[in-house]
Amino acid sequence: MGNKLAEANELRKALSLNIKKQRKMLGLTQEKLAEAANLSHQTINDIEGCRMWVSDKTIIKLADVFQIETYQLLLPNTLQKSVSSEQKEHNETLDQLECNIIRMIKKQFEEAAMKGKLGKR
Repeated sequence: MGNKLAEANELRKALSLNIKKQRKMLGLTQEKLAEAANLSHQTINDIEGCRMWVSDKTIIKLADVFQIETYQLLLPNTLQKSVSSEQKEHNETLDQLECNIIRMIKKQFEEAAMKGKLGKR
């Protein structure tokens, strides 16, 4: 029983830290987060202070505001870092792909412009 209680406390701490971290990353106060999630300021304060557990609906509301998957709010900080590194790698791949697409489009425009100039002569 004591082990289960310790696990529950760790989960509550992870939720609290992850919500606080996400909120600060977005530059939100507890009041603004509460407003965006349609929750009370006291609820946000209690969750971040590990004084309250939340319903699945509340976790979903918060994840929606943060634009992350709901499970990410429950990950311990060690796992959150690996998710963040995966997200960073994913974002870098998308950035690289976007740059390649832009280069390809630019090249097509340049080729079209060259053909247009050559055709006029």
